[in-house]
Amino acid sequence: MILHIKNMVCDRCNWVVKTELEKLGFTVTRVELGEVAIAEEPDANQLATISRVMESFGFEMISDKSAHLIEQIKQKILALVNEPELREKWNLSDYLSRSLQRDYSSISKLFSETESITIEQYYILQKIEKAKEWLVYGELSLTQIAYELG
Repeated sequence: MILHIKNMVCDRCNWVVKTELEKLGFTVTRVELGEVAIAEEPDANQLATISRVMESFGFEMISDKSAHLIEQIKQKILALVNEPELREKWNLSDYLSRSLQRDYSSISKLFSETESITIEQYYILQKIEKAKEWLVYGELSLTQIAYELG
């Protein structure tokens, strides 16, 4: 079964989710940002337990399709920010529409209505967070950061 989980944004999040599911006795077969595959089919009580455990770590189980699509959009934006080869190859709208196989205008409208912020604004905020991360860890100079993030 595939579980969709909101707020998974880094490798540490993946590790926490995997570890906690294994503590609950589930066999985790795959972990990606926003998505976990387990071998078992949990019943309603087990799903409620999983949801409580995930919430205790700041995550949230996603059940409706719109929320799942919003989380996919956020994950794709994070990938675009974190992977230089994607930024070089794609612009934001083309990358999202091709990777999600949906029309960009419908993706943008849903995102704006749900999140009260445009996709472009969210993308800029994520780039700012990445720049702050690089500055804090002293990985790149301001010139390099500006070049890397466009």
